[in-house]
Amino acid sequence: MAEVLSVILGGGKGTRLFPLTQARSKPAVPFGGKYRIIDIPLSNCINADLKQVYILTQFNSASLHMHLANTYIFDHFSNGFVEILAAEQTPEHTGWFEGTADAVRKNFSHFRSQNPKYYIILSGDQLYRMNLRDMLKNHRDSGAQITIACTAVTRNAASSLGILKANKKNVITEFMEKPGPAKDISDFKAPDELKEFKTKEDMYLASMGIYIFNAEAMNASLDNSYTDFGKEVIPEAINKLKVNAYPFFGYWEDIGTIRSFYEANLNLANIKPDFDVYDEGRPIYTQFFNLPPSKMNFSSMNQSLAAEGCIITNASITNSVVGVRTIIESGASFNGVVCMGADCYETAAQKVYNIENRIPNLGIGKGAIIKDAIIDKNARIGEGCRIGIDNIARTDGDYGSYHIVDGIVVVPKNAVLHPGTVI
Repeated sequence: MAEVLSVILGGGKGTRLFPLTQARSKPAVPFGGKYRIIDIPLSNCINADLKQVYILTQFNSASLHMHLANTYIFDHFSNGFVEILAAEQTPEHTGWFEGTADAVRKNFSHFRSQNPKYYIILSGDQLYRMNLRDMLKNHRDSGAQITIACTAVTRNAASSLGILKANKKNVITEFMEKPGPAKDISDFKAPDELKEFKTKEDMYLASMGIYIFNAEAMNASLDNSYTDFGKEVIPEAINKLKVNAYPFFGYWEDIGTIRSFYEANLNLANIKPDFDVYDEGRPIYTQFFNLPPSKMNFSSMNQSLAAEGCIITNASITNSVVGVRTIIESGASFNGVVCMGADCYETAAQKVYNIENRIPNLGIGKGAIIKDAIIDKNARIGEGCRIGIDNIARTDGDYGSYHIVDGIVVVPKNAVLHPGTVI
């Protein structure tokens, strides 16, 4: 039986990441050239030797299910598992998950069979590296019934997050979910004792959406009709149970918008990235592709990443992330581009078919110039396309073969941009 069960919430419709979530859930969105967002919380669990993991899914989950099934396979002697629990109708529950707390409650029958002492609740769409074992030890030593991981945020960021007030012993005395920009929250400022949080700006303690519950506390907290942890369960628990804060001083980013997703990807290619994927002691796990090394033919790359299996010919790549199996033809140029790559290579016969039907090949065509854009998987960018190279302000919206979101051009999955297209 598992002493600790990790439960990763698979997210809802992910409207703020649309169109990347048009055909997949947020945790399944490709990240960093070769990963999926779900790999981040799962790797945090595995690196902490927490290998009994349930993932709760509901919306657009086929891609996520396929990735998990092909990636997280433990041997029969480790007692580890990564098990998907999709929303299901039962005699007791005939509806879908109505929120984070409701999703956990509706799966109690699966969890209780493991007889856990502790539940760790994680979000499936955040970027961070945390020693979950240290958080668990802190939870046990403090005598808390619930522990909430928290980080320092500015007043602007606090508007859209759950913020909390804690005393000198890190006991949470008050919690407020998404206060908005107009509400006066000056009495929620981070205490002076947490000097690591102090900057020139006013800082606030925000919930990271990472919780540890004693099993009894989880049962008691969900013995009701509450649907959401942040809005209902946590504020109510503070009045009845000992709820502690676990201050986290490392990098954390809620990559829930196109802008934050884009910037977090490009940051990986910095000389000193905020989130370092080159930490051998705490690797980020993902699907093993069995792809050849990437090949650079007379090309230049500056402060960029290229995943496995790419063929880049006579191209200029700057401040960009190039995903698996990306084919970039002669004369192409990337500047500030997140390109997610392709699911396969095209055969010679398929390329002949493309010519006959006037369809660009998978990848980036000759002479294409792309700047400040996200290119989703399996996109076909024709010869001489110009994307984002002018500095004209563009209105966010759906433009058919592409979208503009947060001022960033997003070419969706399987899109076709014919030769000479200018965006």
